[in-house]
Amino acid sequence: MKIVIPCKITYSTEDGVWYVEAHGIYSGIATYGDTLDHAKEMASEALTGLIETYIEDGTAFEIPPMPDAPDWYAIEPHPSVSFALWLRTKRKEKKLSLTDVADQLGIKYQVYQKLENPETSNPTLKTMKRLEKVFGEPLLTI
Repeated sequence: MKIVIPCKITYSTEDGVWYVEAHGIYSGIATYGDTLDHAKEMASEALTGLIETYIEDGTAFEIPPMPDAPDWYAIEPHPSVSFALWLRTKRKEKKLSLTDVADQLGIKYQVYQKLENPETSNPTLKTMKRLEKVFGEPLLTI
């Protein structure tokens, strides 16, 4: 399970910093870092906040494909956001409703709804194993 958002990170010799930009619905982020690693960290924080806002507001968004071009990096949002976003993406790919997944997991709709919310998502190992069966993909590799 890995959710990444493509971001273009370029070095400005004029300013001596690494600038980060994203496109499409993620173009709301603009940040930079003193080093490439610092710029990636800042991008992750900015994406996490933006995605949390989109989920809270009910804004529709998708994971864009990774461009096959220089200066593009795969940036991972915070794990709680990545997990909630992965669940939402997989559920939509399988054309399942929140209720459909909750029924397959043997839990209430409201409990599953919390799993797709980064603020409240905190699944047990047992629930994660059940999710693996529902979505047909491994979540845990121990």
